[in-house]
Amino acid sequence: MPEATLYPEERAALGKAGEARRLEFTTVRHCARRALGRLGLPPTPLLPGMRGAPRWPDGVAGSMTHCAGYRAAAVAHCSDVRALGIDAEPHEPLAEGLLDYIAVPDERGPVSRLVTQHPEVHWDRLLFCAKEAVYKAWFPVTQRWLSFHDAEVSLSPDGSFRARILASPPAGQPVPPGGFEGRWLARNGFLLACATDPRPV
Repeated sequence: MPEATLYPEERAALGKAGEARRLEFTTVRHCARRALGRLGLPPTPLLPGMRGAPRWPDGVAGSMTHCAGYRAAAVAHCSDVRALGIDAEPHEPLAEGLLDYIAVPDERGPVSRLVTQHPEVHWDRLLFCAKEAVYKAWFPVTQRWLSFHDAEVSLSPDGSFRARILASPPAGQPVPPGGFEGRWLARNGFLLACATDPRPV
């Protein structure tokens, strides 16, 4: 987009990235600044922090995502939601064997039933997409890694999902979110998922 530009700090953080990476980095930040404007907030540099997660203005929960042909950002006041994460994926099946890598045993049966009942959706890729959204909501709150097997996601054909966190909290640290609520879409060749912890800060 011609109007999509980077702040000097963002260009420095991007470093010597290739053209494709520069374009996605720029465009997704343009989306994020537009979203912040919808909250009544001024444009600001959005620098990557730990593990590449964007650093948002104080009092803002947010998330960015990009895949081939799609860029998006979502933001909210922390007084409305504690955390949110979004992810976009091509609406295609996962590579063979990858479902076993990302799914916990209690997820595999329900996914198989959904494949039979609603074959128009690639449920294996949707499970991956939802787990990525959950991780993006989890990490800014906890600053901790969350593996695919640390969250159990229940997908529903009505466009919703729930995630239960299986990881045990470290001793002596604040209790992290125990779960997330989510919504998903399959549209225009993409799978889109958003996970939120709706409890305000």
